[in-house]
Amino acid sequence: MSALSIQQVSRTFENPRGGSTQALLPVDFDVRDNDFVTILGPSGCGKSTLLRIVAGLDSPSGGRVLLDGQPVAGPGADRGMVFQSYTLFPWLTIEQNVRFGLRERGMSVAEQKERSDFFIARVGLRGFEHHYPKQLSGGMQQRTAIARALANDPKILLLDEPFGALDNQTRVLMQELLLGIWESARKTVLFVTHDIDEAIFMANRVAVFSARPGRIKSEIAVDFPHPRHYTIKTSPEFSALKARLTEEIRAEAMAAAEH
Repeated sequence: MSALSIQQVSRTFENPRGGSTQALLPVDFDVRDNDFVTILGPSGCGKSTLLRIVAGLDSPSGGRVLLDGQPVAGPGADRGMVFQSYTLFPWLTIEQNVRFGLRERGMSVAEQKERSDFFIARVGLRGFEHHYPKQLSGGMQQRTAIARALANDPKILLLDEPFGALDNQTRVLMQELLLGIWESARKTVLFVTHDIDEAIFMANRVAVFSARPGRIKSEIAVDFPHPRHYTIKTSPEFSALKARLTEEIRAEAMAAAEH
């Protein structure tokens, strides 16, 4: 059963001074229930554009997106989005940020508190509930954004290079944190990245994007068992898969540079 069905989705941006730029060629792609899929590609290939269309933050020029068989026509609570930048409300505390969507949905204060406490603890931020975003590190702010998305219990979690602005050590810890949450909660996840190690470590399946205009060039299954430990990155199997993906991405990056 496909939770998400992307059918012939394309996107062309019109230039105000005339002309146009095609960001996406028609894309056909399905994400199954409880699957963790990474979209890997060179910078500027349209992978974030596709994610924004799935989120309902942008509209396709052609094609359609279905979630559980229903057309996506705009943002909705059935999709939780986490961006690369720390998109928290700076005037709200960590707890208030996590509870924001729950409050907007009319959930009782007691239920808001219960859910926010659970997910704040789940991402390792217990004791920081009453801090403001500016008082936290980048990694802690991104943990808050993930807790906020999960607290709303979306059908699918969409992540647009969520760890791209973090230092390498924090990034690795955040990968392990999110993967651990997925292994226990089994949310459907679509995760955009340009980091090959991250794409392999996190996913059950990697969709490789071509250079712009973007299209899905190949899909590669990642069959490593769960739960996964960071030491898997030093295994021969991981290295072989990384070499294969590195060659594919290098070819696309060179093609992009020639345009």
